[in-house]
Amino acid sequence: MSPTNPVSHTSPERLVNPMTATNILFITADDLGADTPGCFGGPAEVTPALDRLATEGAVFHRGHVPIAVCQPSRSAMLTGRWPHRNGAEGFEPISDGVPLLTDLLRPAGYRAGILGKVNHLQPESRFGWDFVRQQADLGMGRDPAMYGAATSAFIVAADERPWFLMANAHDPHRPFHGSDQERDQYTDDQRATIPAPSRVYAAADAPPPGFLPDLPETRREHAEYLSSSRRCDDVLAAVLNALEESGQTSRTLVVFLSDNGMAFPFAKANCYLQSTRTPMIVRWPGRVPPGTEITEPFVSGLDLLPTFCEAAGVAPPGGLDGRSLLPLLLNETHADAERDHIVTVFHETSRKNRYEMRCVQDHRYGYIWNAWSDGDTTYKAENMQGRTWPAMLDAATTDPALATRTNHYLTRTPEELYRLDIDPYGTHNLADDPAHQTSLQAARSRLHAWMLATGDPLASHYWPVATPADPGRTA
Repeated sequence: MSPTNPVSHTSPERLVNPMTATNILFITADDLGADTPGCFGGPAEVTPALDRLATEGAVFHRGHVPIAVCQPSRSAMLTGRWPHRNGAEGFEPISDGVPLLTDLLRPAGYRAGILGKVNHLQPESRFGWDFVRQQADLGMGRDPAMYGAATSAFIVAADERPWFLMANAHDPHRPFHGSDQERDQYTDDQRATIPAPSRVYAAADAPPPGFLPDLPETRREHAEYLSSSRRCDDVLAAVLNALEESGQTSRTLVVFLSDNGMAFPFAKANCYLQSTRTPMIVRWPGRVPPGTEITEPFVSGLDLLPTFCEAAGVAPPGGLDGRSLLPLLLNETHADAERDHIVTVFHETSRKNRYEMRCVQDHRYGYIWNAWSDGDTTYKAENMQGRTWPAMLDAATTDPALATRTNHYLTRTPEELYRLDIDPYGTHNLADDPAHQTSLQAARSRLHAWMLATGDPLASHYWPVATPADPGRTA
């Protein structure tokens, strides 16, 4: 196992009272679509532990991550800043001088631990983790029993200090359970450490979500994904059981979400609704009423750092892009006029191919600007691995509608506009529809205002608002 990484703490007079301080358990899934858990509209049997957690706390139905790929998504969560403001637009380290959550909690006496996905928060040394378990220490990040044991060990090692633990399941990230990729990617010894999910799905029981065609190979791969999702839920159950056995449940804030959408075409590594929407759940015994449903306000992974700081009684740093969720969690009303829309972004894939995208969504419309779309550049990302994308291409040879959709996925158009309230999967682009030009212009203006306000490097190149960068081009 990886050794712990001891970090010196501040003098005792600065520490919070460990008997009254709030512990923070932050559990993440890797590539779990927001529509997969039963509590978010998916099949009830896939995520029983997560569905139970939802009944014990608050469910955010309009939760989003700021960017739909793992490392920059996680970096944004633990800095509270947009990728272009924290330096981690893709698989790069967070910039020096950007405060990290562990920097803020440590002076108050918190011990910090991480289980899995350790190398997806860079530079590792800056986080100063007191307790580390790498992917290989956890059955390739897929063994619930190992996660439960590591959680128990961390809580014991905290030695009655308040603590922050980030428990990162590697499921349902590819390779999926039972897939050809799993056989090819892992060695025999590695596969031997990975247990089967507590339930395995068959293709007949796995109709794909509405943004994918219902093809035999898509069903087969979706079944593999659902099996991996169930094992992710098994990890969640093991971690929560370890917390319960520690006797510290009553003073522990639990937050769960996924770092981005499922690794299929039109989801992960894009800016569609199913790309960034995340199943966000918060349980805080004695503070957040069980069964709370927060349906209207848009919230972001950027909001987690200020939320954790407020829960811990720690002053957040200046310059954050997120806002604490506690006013929504603790107030009787969930109205917040400033949360009537969400902005999301995309910069680069895990192979560092740049596909700059910006998106703004509200309760009706979703607007995407594809800065990379020039008619020649072709999109390629990890979500096209496996069975589904080749099956789509094969079917498109005899299905004109699917051919149009696959061609669109490869090259896009500079602008996309969808009526998400009636077309949540983004299948009918309305950007050129005269009936929706007023909404298009409103979305353009809102996005450009955000780009200017946050110092987005592409703000001066956003041609739909006739910026000086390209005066000859019109919307």
